[in-house]
Amino acid sequence: MKRKVIRIDHEKCNGCGLCIPNCPEGALQIIDDKARLVSDLFCDGLGACIGHCPQGAIEIEEREAEPYDERRVMGNIVQQGENVIKAHLEHLLGHNEKELFNQAVSFLKEKNMRNPIDKKMMHKGMHPSGCPGAQMMDMRKNQEEQTGETGKRNSHLKQWPVQLHLISPSAPYFKNADVLLCADCVAYAAGDFHKDFLKGKSIAVACPKLDEGQEEYIEKITALVDQANINTLTVAIMEVPCCMGLLNLAQQAVSSTKRKIPIKQTIVSISGEIISEEWM
Repeated sequence: MKRKVIRIDHEKCNGCGLCIPNCPEGALQIIDDKARLVSDLFCDGLGACIGHCPQGAIEIEEREAEPYDERRVMGNIVQQGENVIKAHLEHLLGHNEKELFNQAVSFLKEKNMRNPIDKKMMHKGMHPSGCPGAQMMDMRKNQEEQTGETGKRNSHLKQWPVQLHLISPSAPYFKNADVLLCADCVAYAAGDFHKDFLKGKSIAVACPKLDEGQEEYIEKITALVDQANINTLTVAIMEVPCCMGLLNLAQQAVSSTKRKIPIKQTIVSISGEIISEEWM
């Protein structure tokens, strides 16, 4: 069957092993000083390992592969202890894989093993532990359209996290989406940021002057184009010269992608006015 699994570029991989703890399913091992996908049926294709590879050697591809087998995965996971079981269940909840989650819980019941996930968090479909800033949340279903121009405005934020270092290009809210790549200060300057900039878009925010690891930013933007198949990229920056670096990063990334997408440049003044908008 054809499905999504990870692909490892062994030319880029340096065998550091940082991806291994983030694959509780046991699909990855270090063999001959390289990370290897040891079994298709253990890889769920959700990409938990991708953001932990400092070399950008792991990506998602769609190809012929063995069907993912949750029961066999759980047979491997329960041998690793409750913390690994919990990490796996959180992983499934975070990607809204409710069917696989239910299969995993059923397996635990059959083995008379405790489910370590908090029931309230199970109901909400959220991670019960870990860093709140990095926990993925898909909020698209919770949004209500606001028709009036007065009173309290609804948020147009579709997701969490939003910082470019923390986002996962494989997250469902980036798939075929219009994406806003936004300099940090824009949201503070623009009075109607949600209505004028964020509405209808998924978002990633960054500061081209202060953020470190900007090579990773290029990799993330490239993955949004080639893996998430985003439709458009709007780059919103301030009028100050240092902000132009974010546009340069976006252009550099898109110039090397397999797909070509339109980029919209929006420049905002310090007083919050849109100075210029241009499709590139």
